[in-house]
Amino acid sequence: MIRVTEQDSTYHDIDQMSVMDILRSINNEDKTVPLAVEQCLPQIEKLATAVAERMKNGGRLFYIGAGTSGRLGVVDASECPPTFGVPFDEVVGIIAGGDKAIRKAVENAEDDDQQAWADLSEFNINEKDCLVGLAASGTTPYVIGGLQKAAAQQVLTGCIVCNAGSPVAAASEFPVEVVVGPEFLTGSTRMKSGTAQKLVLNMLSTTVMIRLGRVKGNKMVDMQLTNHKLVDRGTQMVMNELNIAYQEAEALLIRYGSVRKAVLAGTKTKE
Repeated sequence: MIRVTEQDSTYHDIDQMSVMDILRSINNEDKTVPLAVEQCLPQIEKLATAVAERMKNGGRLFYIGAGTSGRLGVVDASECPPTFGVPFDEVVGIIAGGDKAIRKAVENAEDDDQQAWADLSEFNINEKDCLVGLAASGTTPYVIGGLQKAAAQQVLTGCIVCNAGSPVAAASEFPVEVVVGPEFLTGSTRMKSGTAQKLVLNMLSTTVMIRLGRVKGNKMVDMQLTNHKLVDRGTQMVMNELNIAYQEAEALLIRYGSVRKAVLAGTKTKE
């Protein structure tokens, strides 16, 4: 396979550029990423539809990856409970090298093709669940090994990669291949490739949660009320939905713990 992610940057002598030229060049490259993602919408649709169906039947969603890709998976998974009110173990992000690798690179962690399945087995992953492998290169042994083992156990498999025709995609039932081209800084896949993966992860988890009924209208009605800003946001939602005063809406929200429950209770009271 041709690893476009490793090809030389089309920009030369970037160390001689002015600050504005560096910024403008990076920005120009970043503009191409959403267009590349757009080309993959049919692939993303298939993955999101399949994941939502599994999760409707009690399945969970797992992400595995190394380096930047692994960190992006951890971020997306960690945002699902506060945003959508799902249990913390319903969407799980696993990074090669363990949680310490979130902050500091762990040497050779991504080269072990057996460790991902060992990590996943700690969560008793099974045929009800979904596994999405994240690897910009599409060649990470940790991810390939995890996907292959998962597929053999009838776990639904997908991936988000940034090279075409990769081993990671070959190991996935629902591959998403977002080819964004060479990076501004040669081989630095935390840049365009990372942005592409983040965009697809946003689309995947948000779409799945909407399909699971975790959104009403365009509101996060199951979000966790973990700070004053979110309590205020939730109060405004309850106010608007029930057409009541702020203090009454806030009292309902605090009493019932979520916008959904507060609105339901307020609606019954009005009846």
